[in-house]
Amino acid sequence: MRGDTQGARPVLELRAVDVAYHGDIRILQGLSLAVRPGCITGVIGPNGAGKSTALRALYGLLKPVAGDVLIDGEVVTGMKPWRFIERGIALVPQGRSLFNELTVEDNLRLACWSFRKDKARVEEALARAYEQFPMLKERRKHAAGAMSGGQQRFLELGRALALQPRALLLDEPTAMIAPKLAAEIYEFIHGLPQRGITVLLVDQNVRQCVRIADHVYVLELGRNKVDGSVGDFTQDADLRSLIAEWVDYRIDA
Repeated sequence: MRGDTQGARPVLELRAVDVAYHGDIRILQGLSLAVRPGCITGVIGPNGAGKSTALRALYGLLKPVAGDVLIDGEVVTGMKPWRFIERGIALVPQGRSLFNELTVEDNLRLACWSFRKDKARVEEALARAYEQFPMLKERRKHAAGAMSGGQQRFLELGRALALQPRALLLDEPTAMIAPKLAAEIYEFIHGLPQRGITVLLVDQNVRQCVRIADHVYVLELGRNKVDGSVGDFTQDADLRSLIAEWVDYRIDA
């Protein structure tokens, strides 16, 4: 665990949350998890475990039918997703979320919509994105849809960071991305806490998630199966065996 954050109040939290589709099909069942400040919290599990559903519930994209969502200890269940941005929480979803026909720079400018009248702040946000990802500056006049999948993912990361979030939620950040670029993305994510950004990482790449996370939740059929620090997973033979069940089926960048 980075720093002494084990007892710190979570930035985000699900408490005994149920989420249902079509009224009665419960995908999450009493799920609880906490996103600890200054750390990378990983969420892993087999297909259909409810990982992405948990993230969507945590960000207000799905409203729980039971339980609560909290920000800094305050219950915010039912709060609209755009309000999360106001609270310093950004999301990079699993599927592509770019405007493909717009340029790289226009996509970045759209991220600044909430403060679009502050031209100095907008230009600072663009400068930060270009400094962090120089290839975006090189392609700033290119259509976003003309870039590779990995380059598009870096644009989505740059767009999220333009908001100067204190917490970043990532859903399958390297899905369908070439191994070399995927490795660069994981190294970038690994360094975010050093920049003061708390991370929630929902991932199918079990090996990489466990490698960079500080605390890991394992979900199964919409419930908590187990959670613990990376040290716990390293030292406990049963937990290592649990992880090993999936590692051979994941793309290891």
